[in-house]
Amino acid sequence: MIITDFTKLENENYHSYIWRMDSLIKSGKYKNWTEITPFVNKELFKDDDTQYRDESAYRKAVKYARDFYEAGVFNRFGDEEYFKELQLQKRELEKAKVKLQTEKLEYSRWLREEARDELITEKICDAITSLSPVNIPDYIKPKHNSRGFVLVYGDEHFGVEYELKGLFGDIINSYSPEIFKRRMWHLLNQTIEIIQKENIDTLHVFNMGDFNDGILRVSQLMKLRYGVVDGTIEYANFISNWLNELTKYVRVKYQSVNGNHSELRMIGQPKNTFTEDNMGKIVSEFVKTRLKNNPNFSYIENPTGFIYAQVACNTILGIHGEVKNMKIAIDDFSRIYNVPIQYLLAGHLHHNKTEEIGINSEVINVGSIIGVDDYSLSLRKTANASAKLLVFEQTNGKICEYILKLN
Repeated sequence: MIITDFTKLENENYHSYIWRMDSLIKSGKYKNWTEITPFVNKELFKDDDTQYRDESAYRKAVKYARDFYEAGVFNRFGDEEYFKELQLQKRELEKAKVKLQTEKLEYSRWLREEARDELITEKICDAITSLSPVNIPDYIKPKHNSRGFVLVYGDEHFGVEYELKGLFGDIINSYSPEIFKRRMWHLLNQTIEIIQKENIDTLHVFNMGDFNDGILRVSQLMKLRYGVVDGTIEYANFISNWLNELTKYVRVKYQSVNGNHSELRMIGQPKNTFTEDNMGKIVSEFVKTRLKNNPNFSYIENPTGFIYAQVACNTILGIHGEVKNMKIAIDDFSRIYNVPIQYLLAGHLHHNKTEEIGINSEVINVGSIIGVDDYSLSLRKTANASAKLLVFEQTNGKICEYILKLN
């Protein structure tokens, strides 16, 4: 028995010491653990015999370790390539976890959108089926006319309620769903007068967007009488009846564009986040459904989402108006669609402006139904609530512009 064999080496821990002792037995230097256990206990625990262990405790522990060792497990863990493989597998597991979480989020979002769309559809279907059919007017036979006529209006911001006062308590402008309806009936009456004066049989009607106010800013919430869906249904029903009334006097070719306010954009979201989710689409479907049997009404849709028409051989494009420079925009649209646009119409700015840019070519901004509000007032910009009725000739382009004031 060589006592120094049992001396614990420097930097040797408990497990490596027991492993070395078992190696001495395996080499044949000592018979078994029974022979060396007293020396091992003495070296490890000194005189604290309460910590002493019997030979089986050491023998079994080393046996289990040696089984793993001989199976090559420890060799693999020492292999750099094996660690790389483990790290790669870990990354793959983490990616799979993130992918699963993302899929769950996407699925939840899809469920919310499906539920929202179904709710909107149900409300609209219920609203349409509960309405009495519109009175179908008598058919108006088209006549040959070298002139073309376009009624342009927009930016109704239906559902908003407010009152703006001046320095002496005078009302600069007030607005509500009731005022909106009064202004639209006033617009109808003025339009009928022009129809009769100009002997118009066919009228293009362009809606330039922003029929509602949406919820783009927190301040808007306090001014809305209706929720987005209920307000949309109320507006769509009114405008369907309004257009139907107009068709008693003239054939109507109706087009519209979606505005930024009618996007289903939540507060704080940047514009153009949900361009496909626009309540203007709901209004369009509502109008088409309500007036589908009206022989004097045509609903025209362009695949671009813009308004496009040939009026007395004049090419017209209508947009909501979120462009920085209308003169540059008309050239851009002409180049994009490979069509020489003569007249570019827009709303959005809430004031009237016409600028000639060439022979029989103009950029035209139309006023708004809502008129001045606190937002435009904060920008120090004011204008009358108004619409326009434009008259075109084949050879002379736009020859007349009626500004229909509605305050």
